[in-house]
Amino acid sequence: MENSAPDKHYWTITITPKDHLLTLDWKEIWRYRDMYWLFVMRSFKTAYKQTVLGPLWFLITPVLSVIVYVAVFGGIANIPTDGVPPVLFYLLGISVWGYFAASLTATGNSFVSNADIFGKVYFPRIIMPLVAVTVNVLSFLIQLAIFTAFYIYYRICPMEGMALQIHWQIVLFPVLMFILAMMAVGFGMITSSLTTKYRDIQICFAKIVSLWVYITPVIYPLSMVTNPHLHLAMSLNPVTPIMEAIKFSLLGVGQFSWLWLGYSVLMTVLLLIFGLMLFNKVQKSFMDTV
Repeated sequence: MENSAPDKHYWTITITPKDHLLTLDWKEIWRYRDMYWLFVMRSFKTAYKQTVLGPLWFLITPVLSVIVYVAVFGGIANIPTDGVPPVLFYLLGISVWGYFAASLTATGNSFVSNADIFGKVYFPRIIMPLVAVTVNVLSFLIQLAIFTAFYIYYRICPMEGMALQIHWQIVLFPVLMFILAMMAVGFGMITSSLTTKYRDIQICFAKIVSLWVYITPVIYPLSMVTNPHLHLAMSLNPVTPIMEAIKFSLLGVGQFSWLWLGYSVLMTVLLLIFGLMLFNKVQKSFMDTV
């Protein structure tokens, strides 16, 4: 009688649990690159699905935010912008912070929001946090194009007393944004791992993100914080040195410090290491608790 058992050499890919918490299989991620791009396109297409304006919301949202910020913080509260046109100051801050906050939120919800997909098909779970930061790059680039258009306008038609200049550190802009993206991935992986068991974390996480902007120099310059203890406390926020470096490189205002940037890089690396360890630990059994 012919043996109908499957040949043990038939399988070309064997899925095994990761033994080490710091394991990150780049070859496996590369094999699933097509699925990665499919998730990116799916997230982008469904962002404003069944809306009248569609992708135009990527333009409308930052413009409306800038109008409100200029009216409230610039017109009513009289918060200074260090000689930079308020439109440029707020638009840059909104674009950079918006990318970080959106990536952070999407990464932090990656386990819970994709539980149905995880239960049906296998793929490296780490793909979902990477998808989150990739999808938000497109909206950031659109907002950066708006910023560039306003920047050119103010260069052609400068305001009286305007202090606007670009420093050589602008070449670090892609690096600074990459650090910010990896910080969002690390922090988000920690949050998403904890959320699978403790749903209270998801509520606290949303509150933290909404309040985090106020301890980051987005709607005000760090130079207006004159209290040395408060200044130090705000600088310990790992997003602050990156935000200040971006403002300095593109607008000529802010505080650029290699020491504080090194601190942000160190915090990013620690968040990524701890996030990866927690992520690998939880992903083995999170379907039982999610």
